[in-house]
Amino acid sequence: MKIFLSVVLVLNTLVMYTQKPAFRNPQLEELVTPFRVPLPDNVDSIRYVDLDNDGDPDVLKSTINGGIHILWIDDDDDMKIGDLEGDMDNDCLMLDLNNDGKYGSEKDLIVDWSDLDDDGKADWQLIVDNNKKDNKGKWTSHYIWFEDLDHDGVFGYVDWHTFKFEGWDHSGRANFFADYNGNSLMLKAHITTWNIKDLEYNWENPFLFYDKDNDGLTEMAIRMVDEPKSIKDGQDTSIVWDFSHKISMVQMTFDMDNDNNPDNPLDFDMSLKFKGKGFDYSDQKHSMTGMKIADKSDKYFDDSRFRHLDKLIYPDHKNAYNLTFEKGDWDYCWFVFDEDDDCQRWERVEFYEPGDPFEIGAKKGGLDNNPQADATGDRGEWDEDFSGKGNLYLSPLDGKLHLYGAEYGYWRIDQNALYYQGWQGWRGENLQPEDFENIEPDKFATIAYEDTDLNGFFDKIYYDLDGDGDFETYYSLIENKIPDDAFVFETKKMKYKDYKNIYKKMAHLLFKNAGNAVKVAKKYRLNTECYSVLKHAKSLREQYHNGYWLSFYIYQDLLKYAKLKNDKKMEKDVNNAFHVTNWGSLLDD
Repeated sequence: MKIFLSVVLVLNTLVMYTQKPAFRNPQLEELVTPFRVPLPDNVDSIRYVDLDNDGDPDVLKSTINGGIHILWIDDDDDMKIGDLEGDMDNDCLMLDLNNDGKYGSEKDLIVDWSDLDDDGKADWQLIVDNNKKDNKGKWTSHYIWFEDLDHDGVFGYVDWHTFKFEGWDHSGRANFFADYNGNSLMLKAHITTWNIKDLEYNWENPFLFYDKDNDGLTEMAIRMVDEPKSIKDGQDTSIVWDFSHKISMVQMTFDMDNDNNPDNPLDFDMSLKFKGKGFDYSDQKHSMTGMKIADKSDKYFDDSRFRHLDKLIYPDHKNAYNLTFEKGDWDYCWFVFDEDDDCQRWERVEFYEPGDPFEIGAKKGGLDNNPQADATGDRGEWDEDFSGKGNLYLSPLDGKLHLYGAEYGYWRIDQNALYYQGWQGWRGENLQPEDFENIEPDKFATIAYEDTDLNGFFDKIYYDLDGDGDFETYYSLIENKIPDDAFVFETKKMKYKDYKNIYKKMAHLLFKNAGNAVKVAKKYRLNTECYSVLKHAKSLREQYHNGYWLSFYIYQDLLKYAKLKNDKKMEKDVNNAFHVTNWGSLLDD
């Protein structure tokens, strides 16, 4: 009987781990990744069209993948008879995916390249992924511009098996095929173009990626959003969306320790979010003069307006950061710090929401209500009245970076990144691509922060270290008559190097302080060799992480020691030393 039950258990376990999850990510079905437009099925399928009667072809029609009809428009007039495809500097590719005889209509895909400076390489790529005419909602299609600012030839990624834009496909942990690395720019809306009033504007307008050390990787990103508004155009009932011409949300993120590398291409540490009335950006005009269009080619498009734009309107790399602080009218600011250092999203460290600190799970009202957020491991803080203007400070409570003006905050501890986030996608069934089944903890430790005197600085910290949902201990700077203020870093004046310097200062101070904690423990003849794994930091990240946790463990040991000795003064001194990040104060005597 025992043998039978064991066999059943093994079989059930095998079934559980061999059943394939129902992900929508087509990359999981591919054995070899497709990077190029398929060549024609055969040369007999190729047809050339001379639109301007100048004796050379302007259009190439063919079939690919067993009968899918495609069309190349030669916008720079360099196509020749015998070519199997157009080029990717100034041509436009159109795919009749629903086989209705139209190339730029319902359910069709368009990829258009433009070389504005005539250097033989495309500067812009436009991807238009159409929906049906009767579907006029958001989230139904793609209207995306990519600009190649670092001239590496990388733009958006189209899966040439499914013929869909797949901005989530990647190799390794986070080496995305779409151009999220280096200096790059993306403008994107999930609305079909013929439903948009003015195509000079966009929703993610822009998404900026910054390569501050010229290593081909991204150290900083800014996402700006102009939320589309529903309209009803009296002359054209198909136009149902317009843009406000105001950036009403800005999300910026930073790789503060600059530890990304080719094997770890995205590793942001901290994000800031600004939301409110924002600012008008209609003066941020960027010329598209130089776009080439083949004569009489408009007939292939149900909506060809994007082919005739003379400008795009968006804040650029130079102005986006400054505009956020100089012109932005914000209602609140949110902050998140990736304490377990496991986020490799291309966008940012995703924000915790000011919800229930102990409710876990996507869309359940907790801190991780946002499906893109890490279930545990991050620290979120919220300045709900924007009193702190998005500024930052190093708090004496824990030696860490905090949001000035935040009324409260929570740190859900995943000390060793056991519940690994990676780039994560959206937690849940079939919402976004996932690379692995996501496992979330049933219990987790939580630290809470509070600004009880509302002066902009946290002065009280609470600990739930047994994961039961109740804070069993707390410490108050005010009750101990210790100042809670600190030097405030004005973000509006900061550059990326300043964020790096803050992290370096913070990491060094935490690690140095932990070294003093070891000396204090030795003074009381307490062993610390058990913490040797934390005593050796091989990076700034380890100085930051190990420094805090080494100090925390010794704090617990010294606190226990004081209680065993019934030494109330020592207990108070140990509490104060840990919570002002100054173990050296106990070495003076």
